[in-house]
Amino acid sequence: MKPYQLTIALGSLLLSAALFAQTQTETPASGLTDNPVYKKDCAGCHGKTAEGRHFGGPSLISDKVAGASGDHLRDMITNGKGRMPKYAEKLTSDKIDLLVQQIQAANKK
Repeated sequence: MKPYQLTIALGSLLLSAALFAQTQTETPASGLTDNPVYKKDCAGCHGKTAEGRHFGGPSLISDKVAGASGDHLRDMITNGKGRMPKYAEKLTSDKIDLLVQQIQAANKK
């Protein structure tokens, strides 16, 4: 193989890998605070580290949250409660489910 052919082949491989990585969905292992939905819609109240904010939302990494069921967390995000706004019409059920999984994963560490 000639050098320019090798360069083209490697470039194509790298481009394919980048496009593949971009199309992958987030997983719970990627972390709650890395989730773009969390950063945009949750961090303002619950803090950048999900440990809560003074006069804001409570910590999402706590014994209370660790003891909450997935259904309870899903209901809180979907329908809101108290000062917590509802996100039923703003987020898809898949995005809400991912947040629930990531909150639960963060509490298992």
